[in-house]
Amino acid sequence: MAADNSAYDYFLHDNPHKPADAYDEPVYMPRMPAEEPEIIRAPKITMKKTPPKRGSASKVFLIALSAFSLAFIVLSSKVETNKMYRQISSANQNLESMQSENVRLQSELESKMTLKNVEEYAVKVLGLQKLNNSQIKYVETQTDDVVEMNEEEKNIFVKVKDKFDKLVEYIFG
Repeated sequence: MAADNSAYDYFLHDNPHKPADAYDEPVYMPRMPAEEPEIIRAPKITMKKTPPKRGSASKVFLIALSAFSLAFIVLSSKVETNKMYRQISSANQNLESMQSENVRLQSELESKMTLKNVEEYAVKVLGLQKLNNSQIKYVETQTDDVVEMNEEEKNIFVKVKDKFDKLVEYIFG
């Protein structure tokens, strides 16, 4: 009796609170032992190993290599661009300093080239003196402004060459 647990089922025996249709079994009918549950075994799951696709590792390697090379090219171009900007900046600074030096030297040259400084140099270094009115001599020239020159006589070969040059100039414009 211990196998069916009917001795412990107080609900089935003299229970005043038992509803009339608690079980559809008669009150004194012994319980049938429960059937053993059917054991359902799960199918054995195995992992199917698929062979790697042909060339997939090489494709991944080539794609990774091309990505790294592209990144390297972009970075190196940025480095070169930065280097060029630095060179341009230093050249501009050099240009500005040279322009300011040129302005300074031009003003220094102008200050040394005044008429007073030239006269002083001529007197002190070259030993020249200013002219007196007695040293000035006036020269009279012809009033005509036309100068006539006689043409030199050319030999026959020069004349032929000149005629040929005029003909070529006339033809080709």
